[in-house]
Amino acid sequence: MDASLALLGVFAREARSEAGILRRFSGFFGGLLFASWTCMSKPIPQISKYMTTTPVTVERSVTLAEASKLMREQRIRHLPITEGGELVGVITERDIKFAESFSMVDAAQVTVYGAMAEELYVVSPETPLDEVAATMAENKYGSALVVQNQKVVGVFTTVDACRALAELLETRLRK
Repeated sequence: MDASLALLGVFAREARSEAGILRRFSGFFGGLLFASWTCMSKPIPQISKYMTTTPVTVERSVTLAEASKLMREQRIRHLPITEGGELVGVITERDIKFAESFSMVDAAQVTVYGAMAEELYVVSPETPLDEVAATMAENKYGSALVVQNQKVVGVFTTVDACRALAELLETRLRK
């Protein structure tokens, strides 16, 4: 019996690594405990399903004050920065507040280019949701910028990740 349970463990590890999500059934057969695993994996959705589409973007020449006002009006915290339509950076609500905290910074004069982050996490719309979420968590990124043909087509934020989690829990785990 120990050998069969060990074999079952090997089977389960192999199946888990290949199929993803497994459901375990256990019971008795002929007085012996048995367990079996069946695959319940569904395809992992692409980031395009959960991203914020048609994101608001601004050119690098926009001032911090203008960007801050736009972000309040649009109720967003991440603002992609473009130059000639091509992504060059991102600025967050926190970046703007930090820049404005310096007495020598005039938000009406300083542009977003001076305060934006140039190191970006950029993905394509086809990138699997789990890959994006894992990378964001591992690196503590607040957003992923979704780019296709060198154009920003979406933004995926931690708020979007929470919505995706809620939907996936609702649709995949409820019976």
